[in-house]
Parts: sequence; structure tokens; C-alpha cells
Amino acid sequence: MIIRNLALQNSLLNNFLEQIRSTEIQSDRLRFRRNMERIGEVMAYEISKSLQYSTKSVTTPLGVAPVNTFDNDVVLGTIFRAGLPFHQGFLSYFDKADNAFISAYRKYKDALKFEVFIEYIASPVLTDKTLILVDPMLASGSSMELAFNALLTKGMPKEVHFATIIASQYAVDYLTSHFDKHTNITLWAAAIDPELDSHSYIVPGLGDAGDLAYGQK
Repeated sequence: MIIRNLALQNSLLNNFLEQIRSTEIQSDRLRFRRNMERIGEVMAYEISKSLQYSTKSVTTPLGVAPVNTFDNDVVLGTIFRAGLPFHQGFLSYFDKADNAFISAYRKYKDALKFEVFIEYIASPVLTDKTLILVDPMLASGSSMELAFNALLTKGMPKEVHFATIIASQYAVDYLTSHFDKHTNITLWAAAIDPELDSHSYIVPGLGDAGDLAYGQK
């Protein structure tokens, strides 16, 4: 698995990250959701650079122009509910993509221990497709792993891109260990944070992305 940490190169993405992390700004739900969308748009652009392209001829009012366009058959997948605005950012750029949706939840054994379960998927056939699976926060990495394995019941994608806004180093290590032999999988992160606390929240992170976007559950 290939790791792409977009924080290693300064860009406008930093400004959007600053706003969704800031306790002074993130309480504005509309602004928080829009910033998640904008991060999705930036990441969609970055991922598009790794796709396969061919030259097509386009007729203009004054002649014919060669244009390189991507050939990949893209499917955008997201994990409810926090992933929805992030997903919308990708969909704004990959506007002809098919879409897949996964419902995952934590079942707590006690205040600190939990398991992640997949209860619902809706997806097109994924055989030979380019799957972009998005989840704004990768804490342990288990939700992404379970969601991907559930989607494999719909076929084997040609290539896979995991996209997240903030991942913990633990999640990066976890996914790398589980997909180390998968050269067709790339993990894209806008930032990688160093810690998980005892409740499996990313530190410094940004809090609960789902609650910030849609209210407490």
C-alpha cells in the first residue's frame, strides 16, 4: 500500500484544515460541512493525477483540439454519516461517478472497548473499477478495512484509493500491515496525527466529525 500525506507539501488545503480543527470556527455547522467538501474537492484533484489518461479530439468553434481525459471508471464510496460532505466534495469533481454507501457503527462493550460492525452496503459492481473510498477520520483504521472488505462482495476493483482528512499514525500502520502486499491501494491523507486516546479519538484531531457536521447523536 502506498501512503500519500498531503500535509508534507504546503497548499490551500492547510487553510481548510485549520478551519475544521479550530474550536473557534468548527462550531458553525454549515461552514464545517463546506470545508469538508472543499477538502474533498482538493483531494479529488490530487487523486486525479494518478489516473490513466488518453488523448481525445474535441471539436471547438474554430477547429479541433487534443485533450487528455481520464479513462478510469470511478466509483465513489463513503461511510455514513460523517463521510457525506467529504463525499460530496469528491462527487463535485468526479461528477459522472457511480456511488457506493456503507453504514458502519461502533458497538461498545464498555466505556473504552468497542467493535465496528457493517450493517448495510449499497454499491454497483466494482469489478475492474477504480474505487475511491472516503472516510474523514481514520482513528483505528478498522472501519475502513471492514468497509473495503464488505465492498469486495461486489467485485474486485482494478485500483483502490482510501481517502481521509485526518488519520492517526496508528490507523496508517494498521492499514499498512493489513494491505502491505496490495500495490494497487493508495491511502491519501490531508494530515496524519500522532496519537489515539483511550477512547480511540485522534489527538489532536478535530473532535467528532459526524457531530460537528450534523449534531449530536
